[in-house]
Amino acid sequence: MIIKEVMSKSILSKSQVYPYVINPYIGCQHNCSYCYARFMKRFTGHQEPWGQFVDVKVNAPDLLRKQIAKKTPETVWISGVCDPYQPLEAKYILTRKCLEILAQNDWPVVIQTRSPLVQRDIDILRTGKDFEVGLSITTADDHIRKLFEPNVPSIGARINALDELHQAGIRTYAMIAPILPGAEHLADMLIGKVDYVILDRMNYHHADWVYRKYHLEDKLTDGYFFQTERILSAAFTKAGISCR
Repeated sequence: MIIKEVMSKSILSKSQVYPYVINPYIGCQHNCSYCYARFMKRFTGHQEPWGQFVDVKVNAPDLLRKQIAKKTPETVWISGVCDPYQPLEAKYILTRKCLEILAQNDWPVVIQTRSPLVQRDIDILRTGKDFEVGLSITTADDHIRKLFEPNVPSIGARINALDELHQAGIRTYAMIAPILPGAEHLADMLIGKVDYVILDRMNYHHADWVYRKYHLEDKLTDGYFFQTERILSAAFTKAGISCR
């Protein structure tokens, strides 16, 4: 893993998903096989494979403080093309520092991560205006998880994180994306821990080698995705949890 500390020119960027996005890091240590963010290499100039480098934007908090002073508060997505709580965050604390600034200035925030490290920042998350936290959970089967995302914390650790966040009064969601074999059993594990759920299917473009290597072709079909979506949607709707 090649780690570089860099000085960024900007940190608060326009987004097609939410009004703004903050990516405190370029690259991601999680290196999930299906990650759509691999396209970022076209713009970063890195020669290393995706998942083998991370640039740390060490001036991110200072930049954010200056940028938001000139803007009207709108929802910020943290993050779009990296995990804001990848292992390096434990050392650099960039995500936490950015959240502190956003909370102090009443900016709404939507966090998306695969890491229970987000629990560290419950004190800030509880004080933010319109803050919500989502954990990406792709399957209830940790064996399947290890095939597609071996560098990511376990399913159990992520669900426990959602539970703690939810009990702390923080709005939470689960992003079941991509839907992997075993996802059909997630409803029972998540009900009572989330306010809403987002479902999305497999991104074949990057992860096809994984399901072919482990002979999962018959499980990752259009029929499987549609059936699993129906099962999950019905279970969450019955529990009063909205499903997108």
